[in-house]
Amino acid sequence: MASSIRYSTSVLPPPEARPSLDAFFSYGFRPFFLGAAAYAVFAMLLWIGWIASVAGGLPQNWLPVAGSPFAWHAHEIVFGFAAAAIGGFLLTAVPNWTGALPLSGPPLVVLFAVWVAGRIAMGLSGLVPYTLVMIVDGAFLPLLGAFAAVQLFTRPAARNLVFLAMIVAMMVSNIFSHLGNAGYLNVDPMAAIRAAMLIVIVMIAVIGGRIIPAFTHNWLNGQRPPVPMPRRVFWLDMTALVSLVVFVLFDAIGAGWVLVGTAASVAAIANGARLVLWRGFATRAEPIVWVLHVGYGWIVIGLVLAALSAFTNDVPAAVVSHAFGTGAIGTMILAVMSRASLGHTGRRLVAPRAIVATYYLVTLAAVLRVVAPLLPSELYSPMLLAAGLAWAASFLAFTLVYAPILTTPRVHMKLSSR
Repeated sequence: MASSIRYSTSVLPPPEARPSLDAFFSYGFRPFFLGAAAYAVFAMLLWIGWIASVAGGLPQNWLPVAGSPFAWHAHEIVFGFAAAAIGGFLLTAVPNWTGALPLSGPPLVVLFAVWVAGRIAMGLSGLVPYTLVMIVDGAFLPLLGAFAAVQLFTRPAARNLVFLAMIVAMMVSNIFSHLGNAGYLNVDPMAAIRAAMLIVIVMIAVIGGRIIPAFTHNWLNGQRPPVPMPRRVFWLDMTALVSLVVFVLFDAIGAGWVLVGTAASVAAIANGARLVLWRGFATRAEPIVWVLHVGYGWIVIGLVLAALSAFTNDVPAAVVSHAFGTGAIGTMILAVMSRASLGHTGRRLVAPRAIVATYYLVTLAAVLRVVAPLLPSELYSPMLLAAGLAWAASFLAFTLVYAPILTTPRVHMKLSSR
């Protein structure tokens, strides 16, 4: 006889479900996901405030940052926002991969404090010795890599150790961005930041290849619709990832337009085919699943735009960067944070209505930011501000909805009988 005990859709909070530091620093995703979202709001509002003030006639140098405010904005999206989200993901996923104990308590507090100190140092970099800024901001990625390495080498596997190589590559890019910004080397800081951004894109492609078809399969298997299940083809996966890495390398070293454009074209075709096989359209009824496909789709769009930028003069480099940065990175981080935060705190994997709205808002932000430079000049600033506000609204909603979830103990599913 079938069991009459079933899981209810409700949850029971633990006896003391008030916010606490013990709960907040019990797992890496908690402080870093909330920190990444809150900082995404703060940094973007400060940025569009600077844009609006300069457009209104105020001097450009009121923002107390060293070097170009444009470089600060790009740096903080990659090494502030994205790096925090990456930290939260790795510190949560790696223990699941290896069986290692998760980072928690005082070591996690120290790591999070180092990240916060880096954001303060960058925000005040025009007021303090820049060598100190380099040291404070540059400390986070090596420390994150060290903590992740301890966990990864508990059960080493090449498919997981690749994340250490990507963290090192980001760390090197950060160093070069600082050396260029300080004038110690003849290096364009924006080029180093763009290289780091593309490394994050590779990381998303690797992670996406693991989680998107798996989560899609799980959802479709539960719904049992009359559609084919997601497929993974080894040679196509390898082609997609290798061609993406080749594009990133060619772009980083400033290879000729033929090489960059060809690599981007091959990567766009391979990653597009990969995405089609994951059957994203079949998940259109479940936002917390389809948003993952949308995020990966922005990688394909970015690659197409990169190829057009290389082969023609019609697509500015900024359009490509924002397709990757606002579109792929912003959407995938929001998608993964909203899902992982529910799953790892014992909640049902159903996005709250406000979070579904954030998926649309971040998509709107990406579309507006990509399209803005292609429109008549008088529309550029309004579109830029609208994109920034949509971005800020999406992560503000995440912060407000998930703050109680990330700062309180894990809940337990309520058992009921029928």
